[in-house]
Amino acid sequence: MDRVEKINGVDALVLDDEGPRYGAQLGAGDLVGAALSHGVELLVVPAGRLADDFFVLRTGVAGEILQKLVNYRLRLAVIGDVSDHVAASDALRDLIRESNRGRDAWFLPDRAALDARLA
Repeated sequence: MDRVEKINGVDALVLDDEGPRYGAQLGAGDLVGAALSHGVELLVVPAGRLADDFFVLRTGVAGEILQKLVNYRLRLAVIGDVSDHVAASDALRDLIRESNRGRDAWFLPDRAALDARLA
């Protein structure tokens, strides 16, 4: 069950491992709506809740989602193993590396890494 948590002082909507996958069909507007309806500033999304088209950058899905979240001043933390997707795409590897340098979107291996990032 999705839940709202305060993680090191940051209000976050933590999505459950099970549920619909976000991508072209269920996209940026749905994530923004969920965040705004819960009054949070951070979305914590298990990597498995992102559709495969999110990880194929030429589809534009990741760019649309990331841009819409930035426009609404929301942050995203994708938690879990994305190594298979990264192995298939140098562009995705670059996107993740650049995202992890900033404050708007992070791709992290586990919840402990998120806790450390927000500490």
